[in-house]
Amino acid sequence: MPKRKVTAAEKTEGLATLQWKLRKDPLAYQTEFIELWQHFDSARERVLADPLGVDAESLATFREHMDLIAHCAEKYPDITASFPDSLRDLLMTHHATLDSTLRDKIVTSLSLLRRKDVIDSAYLLPIFWSLLISTPSKTLRALLYQKIISDVRENNTRAKNHKVNRTLQQALYNVVMDRSSPKALWAVKVIRDLWRRRIWEDAKPVDIMRQAAMSDDHKTVGSAVKFFLGSDKEREEFEDESSDEDAVDVRKVKHQIDINRKTKKAKKLLTKATEKVKRNERKKSANQMLNFSALHLLLDPQGFCESLFEKHLQNKKSKLPLETKLDILQLVTRLVGLHKLTILPLYSYFTSHLTPRQQSVTSFLASLAQATHNLVPPETIEVLLQKIANEFVSEAANVEVCSAGINAIREICARQPLAMNETLLQDLVEYRKSKDKGVSMAARGLLSLYREKGAEMLKKKDRGKDATIGLRAGELKQQMFGEEQVGEIEGLELLAKWKEEQKKRKQAEKGVLEGPNADGNNEEEEDDGFNSDEWEVASTDSDESGDWIRVAESDDEAEPETKKRKVDGDDTKEGGEENAEEPIDFMKLATTQLLTPADLAKLKELRLEAGINKALGSRRKEIQARHMDEGLTAEQIEAPAALRKTTKEERVALAREGKPNREEHKSTTAIRKSKKEAEGKSTTNKEKARKKNFMMTLGKAKSKQKRSLVTTRNVLRAHIQRSKSGGRRRNGQSK
Repeated sequence: MPKRKVTAAEKTEGLATLQWKLRKDPLAYQTEFIELWQHFDSARERVLADPLGVDAESLATFREHMDLIAHCAEKYPDITASFPDSLRDLLMTHHATLDSTLRDKIVTSLSLLRRKDVIDSAYLLPIFWSLLISTPSKTLRALLYQKIISDVRENNTRAKNHKVNRTLQQALYNVVMDRSSPKALWAVKVIRDLWRRRIWEDAKPVDIMRQAAMSDDHKTVGSAVKFFLGSDKEREEFEDESSDEDAVDVRKVKHQIDINRKTKKAKKLLTKATEKVKRNERKKSANQMLNFSALHLLLDPQGFCESLFEKHLQNKKSKLPLETKLDILQLVTRLVGLHKLTILPLYSYFTSHLTPRQQSVTSFLASLAQATHNLVPPETIEVLLQKIANEFVSEAANVEVCSAGINAIREICARQPLAMNETLLQDLVEYRKSKDKGVSMAARGLLSLYREKGAEMLKKKDRGKDATIGLRAGELKQQMFGEEQVGEIEGLELLAKWKEEQKKRKQAEKGVLEGPNADGNNEEEEDDGFNSDEWEVASTDSDESGDWIRVAESDDEAEPETKKRKVDGDDTKEGGEENAEEPIDFMKLATTQLLTPADLAKLKELRLEAGINKALGSRRKEIQARHMDEGLTAEQIEAPAALRKTTKEERVALAREGKPNREEHKSTTAIRKSKKEAEGKSTTNKEKARKKNFMMTLGKAKSKQKRSLVTTRNVLRAHIQRSKSGGRRRNGQSK
């Protein structure tokens, strides 16, 4: 190909124009690119030989040439084959002495080559990671950290890139395994950020954080422990922030389009905003992937807890600050409660810290409650309960200390009711008569707990109506040590009760009296009304289904029990027998029928209704154990103490909380007006008319008095016509 003549004007053109021409027609401008490459190569050798001896003008030209070659590298792959290696050698060799602007340009050029697929992430990430943990420059570390996170995020946007993830995870694991190195803190930061963004959510990063928690550097240990304690909360906060940023006010966009001149751009903006809102709604309604907490993904929680407890808590040579030790203790106890682990030395560790004089004692109480579960020996916990009662609960103690002690005892007993003895329980229950509201509420909470978990340990006058009836009927039984509840379908008893009510309603409509003559026909009628007769499994027609025939016989054997419900007698006895019948009906429904789609739909509806009733407080609130993933905090232990009467200063501070600081008193209308002006919004026509000068309105008022009836009629008709067509400006409607 003959060489193209270059005009004088083209010689003086800038690099931006040359870059555009190189990308538009690479073959026609190949000679110019080769000449540019030679200039860059010679300048690179000078910088590599003496990075501090190059003048500022030569460095600026070198940066410009580097940027142009990075943008056009994919057009000339043969010429620029050594370009990534040359940048890597320059950065790795002289990153501490290079000019900061040139150093940042090299990093951005390598990232640009990665986006253009000239190099892959397996080539780029090891370079950036090795520099991140070795460079002393804060600005370079921040830039490298940002580039690493963005590259991993782009690689995992459409699908998980396991090759890139394994490459980076192995590099992080190698750094973390050096227990004495403070560089492991960067590995912890990278994993926390990627976990927060839901890019990494498998067991491998959790295992790396497990190794980081065993480090000798206290900053690395604290960051790794906080990852396990607050990773889910960080995810939720990040999702809330991202959803707030993406939010679009469709009403505001429509209002602006109606007022302003209608253009294609405005219409396109409205369409785009509407699509974004619909997309966000689809994301909310879409099935979310299973989100396992980091605490569930640990491979060996028992060994991890023992190692963590022995190294950082039991070891007297440990020099960790108290705040970090409390975080470690909270992590260990949450794992013990969540996985129901057994670490007996952990409970003796609490003995020396359960005193009101101990700093952050409520955190120790919360951790002890977290570490309690139904498989811990009651004798071990009983000693600690007696210690808390002796140290915290007495008439001479401060009311805040007393309420915190009783509340901590209640939280512990909610997880292991067998740890309480009868004498201590009756003594603590008497504090419900205290004059302090916090102490009284804490004692009432303990009383309500044992009315359900162990009513026989209470005095008869303290048991209450429901517990007394339950004990008399044999429904309330204290759970034995190590006994687990049998798994069941949630809310199935609600479905059985609903079917029983439907059956009674149909019998009342048809005039059929309940009694010993009620047989299986009523069940078939109820099933027909619920469109589930085709799903009946219990049948005596088949000779091969022997197991189902035996279930049908059990139904016949259960008939005499239904007669007992109509026997008139003591009300409490009748109520107890009715409550005893409910489990039989529940098991009958679970073992003799298959749930149809209509049954499942009704079951979902009944669950929702029960949840709403419970949330609204229409039923008596039942004491339930908190979810193990949520944990227990010191604020929850101190909650009853907050029920005391507040002072005037505290009430004023609470009233001012969340309100804008204003120098002078303003009315609500004035505040609203200033807020509108700050947002750039205009006032209404009524407000404008109210501010109009009186002399300007006087002529119009006089002219109205002189109008004839015909003129007045025409004016009113015109006003009605204008209001139908959208006002004087006829917004949104044609004439």
